Amino acid sequence: MEPPIPPFFYSVLLLLGMLAMLEIGRRLAVRHHPAESGAGKDNLETLEAAVFALFGLLIAFAFSGAAERFQEKRMMVAEEANAIGTAYLRVDLLAAPAQPQIRDWFRAYVDSRLETYRLLPDMKAAGVEMEKSKKLQEQIWSAANTATRLPDSHPSAALLLLPALNSMIDISTTRAMELQNHPPRIVYWLLFALGLLSSLLAGYRMAVRLHRSWLHMVVFPLVTVVVIYVMIDVEYPRFGLIRLKGADQFLVEVRHSMK
Repeated sequence: MEPPIPPFFYSVLLLLGMLAMLEIGRRLAVRHHPAESGAGKDNLETLEAAVFALFGLLIAFAFSGAAERFQEKRMMVAEEANAIGTAYLRVDLLAAPAQPQIRDWFRAYVDSRLETYRLLPDMKAAGVEMEKSKKLQEQIWSAANTATRLPDSHPSAALLLLPALNSMIDISTTRAMELQNHPPRIVYWLLFALGLLSSLLAGYRMAVRLHRSWLHMVVFPLVTVVVIYVMIDVEYPRFGLIRLKGADQFLVEVRHSMK
């Protein structure tokens, strides 16, 4: 699934907005208290600290959730690879005449699963490939279910193969649901709004100095924007710079083992 707004565009807008609000806050402070522009301002530290703490807390929770979901996605790739590998090995329990066709379908299925995630974040194209995977699941299940009843199949074929196939199908559904597992869009707009508000308050407080501190005016929004950009990139690992290609290698290795 694609992010609600491209991370780079979102980050640029936030950076420009925070820079603008820093300057606006400073000018407001100078205009409202011209005689105090070089002295201390009203004691508003408590209010400012609360806003900055809320902003930092929201970033922390959002980043923590994104990192956790990223790790879950990586583990799901490994789980699917294990499920497919186990089911493929248990095809040996079926009668020999039934095995070649089922193995061919297994190879096509793994190719389809790899292609599905290669096509992301294009959900339309990936959806078409998912439908192809589902049809292959149905073919494999139907053929395996029938083959377990053949006289030459192992007596325990149904008990061992069918649950493995069920796990293989279940994990594909779980991974499809995981694509939709993201924070509500309001979270990103709250981050944006709190970033602007924090910059406004910071700019107001910076008016204590007679001269602008360009270092602080640039570093504060830049660091904030970089952190939020990375957070969004981690949240959508099929869209930006951070990818799950390393984890997908597990499925590639399973495909290579299907000789």
